[in-house]
Amino acid sequence: MLRKTMTVLAFGAMLAAGGAGYAQTSPAQTSPAKAAVDAAKAQGTVGEQADGFLGIVSGGDATLRAAVNEINMGRAAVYKDTAAKTGVTPEVAGQAVAKQLYAKLAPGQYWKPLGGGWIQK
Repeated sequence: MLRKTMTVLAFGAMLAAGGAGYAQTSPAQTSPAKAAVDAAKAQGTVGEQADGFLGIVSGGDATLRAAVNEINMGRAAVYKDTAAKTGVTPEVAGQAVAKQLYAKLAPGQYWKPLGGGWIQK
């Protein structure tokens, strides 16, 4: 199990290095979606969650919600692929990536721990 965890963490670090929306790993993501989400994260409207997915902190119009959904669908596919390659669940893969993404959050951006509410970093 330790080997699987280390493999997932290493894979998570690689994915997180690609940015908040996994531009290099998610063919479903578009540049407008990434730009919208990056701006919303800077404004505090969108945050990262401990499950490896984006979430709406507050507000957000239909276009932003669609961008978050698009990126989350891409992330889900990556987590599923990672799980198949490493023998863990997609949830574990997402949580491993989330740890890496948390480390990259800028001060003032939002994070939602598992089972908790939104907090500012």
